[in-house]
Amino acid sequence: MFRVNPRVQGVNPKLIDLYQKVDPSTIGHMTDFGFLKGLQPLARPIRFVGNAVTVRIPHMDSTAVHKALDLVEPGDVVIVDMSGDTQRSCWGGMVSYAAKAKNVAGVIISGCINDVPEILELNLPIFSLGISPLTTRILGIEGEINTTISVCGVSINPGDLIVASDDGVFVINPKDAEEYARSAIEKQEAEVETKRQVDAGVSLASLSGAAKFFN
Repeated sequence: MFRVNPRVQGVNPKLIDLYQKVDPSTIGHMTDFGFLKGLQPLARPIRFVGNAVTVRIPHMDSTAVHKALDLVEPGDVVIVDMSGDTQRSCWGGMVSYAAKAKNVAGVIISGCINDVPEILELNLPIFSLGISPLTTRILGIEGEINTTISVCGVSINPGDLIVASDDGVFVINPKDAEEYARSAIEKQEAEVETKRQVDAGVSLASLSGAAKFFN
């Protein structure tokens, strides 16, 4: 059985612009939630920010992945929940070609990928758990598009904001995103002055507050 819901535009241009200036690791100083731990980029440097289009498939059937590419719009991030299968690849050269043609911002796979040279040639930003020659097939069994999925223990809804960089991937509900972004930008800007003081010989421990634990 297939379930295909309409695409959700949860992310607005203002958030995209704000998060162009924010790294997931800066958010990591503020919360433990929303990080897709364990995923690795196929290549670095990597950075993308976009609107989540979610896909869930059973371990062997990638029919829904192909259908999802009919629904994506420029700037979307395709996120595939492989239902716990970490051995197979559901994403290779042809789907990468189609995704690139639709101008997606990036791709996140909670399983493996294949056709590495083709993906690298396309310069498609992609995170996954690894690489495998064992692939899924078009079987028409079942799948879901634009439903709530789980990737690396994090629930992801269609229309969520996805922020990815060399340090990893962060997911957040758009309604909560602006507050985190402004705090992160403030923290990043403050680091300029901190570095200036370190250059002047001031102890990092004293600046960070770590020194108080050693008095």
